[in-house]
Amino acid sequence: MLKGKKILLGVTGSIAAYKSILLVRALVKEGAEVKVILTPSARDFVTPLSLSTLSKNPVLIDLFEENTWSNHVMLGRWADLMIIAPLSCNTLAKMAQGLCDNLLLATYLSATCSVMLAPAMDEDMWKHTATQSNIEKLQSRGNKIIPVEKGELASGLDGEGRMAEPDTILQFIQDHFFFLKDLFGKKALVSAGPTHESIDPVRFIGNEASGKMGIAIAEELEKRGAEIDLILGPSNVEVNSPQINIRRVKSAAEMYDACMEKFSFCDIAVMAAAVADYTPVQVFSKKIKKESDTISLELVKTKDILYNLGQRKSSKQILVGFALENHDEKEYAINKLISKNADMIVLNSLKDEGAGFGYDTNKITIFEKNGNELPYELKPKQQVAKDIVDRIVHALKTNSSD
Repeated sequence: MLKGKKILLGVTGSIAAYKSILLVRALVKEGAEVKVILTPSARDFVTPLSLSTLSKNPVLIDLFEENTWSNHVMLGRWADLMIIAPLSCNTLAKMAQGLCDNLLLATYLSATCSVMLAPAMDEDMWKHTATQSNIEKLQSRGNKIIPVEKGELASGLDGEGRMAEPDTILQFIQDHFFFLKDLFGKKALVSAGPTHESIDPVRFIGNEASGKMGIAIAEELEKRGAEIDLILGPSNVEVNSPQINIRRVKSAAEMYDACMEKFSFCDIAVMAAAVADYTPVQVFSKKIKKESDTISLELVKTKDILYNLGQRKSSKQILVGFALENHDEKEYAINKLISKNADMIVLNSLKDEGAGFGYDTNKITIFEKNGNELPYELKPKQQVAKDIVDRIVHALKTNSSD
């Protein structure tokens, strides 16, 4: 995504400066060319040697050294994007006032590219009216502000003001500056969330699926230019993109009907919903009273959405299914890939800590019909969604070249 992009990273005097090392590493790994400017006080928190080694470029600090005197102009024109991370409260105030007493500030005022800022400070400083006024000024001038995070601060207190993590910054860069619309003109169908199979007017059979993974995939597909129909089971997770067409359903039967209705019109179908395998034969019209010691429920299989879509799938459509397993994971995933006629299966294991229902993170392995087995590390679900959509884009390109 960032291959060949020129990124200028400014680092200011903040305890969060250690994160700049990880950020440089991540940017370089994504293919970006990175140059780093330190403020003089930043040297107390991070060494120029570390940053120059990782960026493979000299680190610049002093404005009035002979070899850097005119660099602020050249650097400001060289970069595709300037990032200041961490942005201290002091440098933030100077930028808002247009001050220029070091190389980083001189470069900022000379920059012709977009500028992104990742503030880092204690909560009281962050919430001070002067700081918030300065933030508003910088935003009004077109600077993009990465929201601060909440957590343990350098003061020992817990609150807002933490600099965003490097992975979050990387995602922000991709979302706001260098995002490819590589799915423009494509239509995608996504299912997400659980289904609730009614027993009586107040009880149901369900599971703990939140819908977070499917919604993240829908939002990622939309960012990449696709037109999205999201079939969403009972979920309290907010869908952030107003461009996504949402159809809310409750039961497995309703989800089946909605997916069947939309499938023939889509290029991509991602069945991320945790659909109930069984549903009660009888739904009681009145609430069941606790009158006997036991109660028996007769259940019948629900219609297999992924299987039926696989039977209808054309050679130009991409069909993605999910598998959540707790034993013989690989065997079940490969069997599902074949038996459902899917193009890929995304495997979750209940054995992996931080993965599965309800978490904000996930750890997956993607199995593709061409035999590829692609394992990924534990990541935020937004990052996992990006990995999945990257493979969908790859599959579409492969289909079009056949």
